[in-house]
Amino acid sequence: MLTKNNTIGTFDAKTHLSQLLEEVRNGNKITITKRGKPIARLIPFRKEKKHESIKEILETFDSIRESVKGKVNIKTYIAEGRKY
Repeated sequence: MLTKNNTIGTFDAKTHLSQLLEEVRNGNKITITKRGKPIARLIPFRKEKKHESIKEILETFDSIRESVKGKVNIKTYIAEGRKY
């Protein structure tokens, strides 16, 4: 069913979904392929702690801030958005 690198085709994944979910529950990650190309990944569910999601948001804001150069005028961006 699963190959050495934990991949499985779509047909077999559908047929053996219960077994795959048990594998994932045990901590394994499984890649589902269609005609040999990866299309999805089953990974164990991990409940995020509140501070982890806040940290992720702050990191996103930091990366956006770094990509914006020069003086930023919000009114200009609003006006540009209205054009489209």
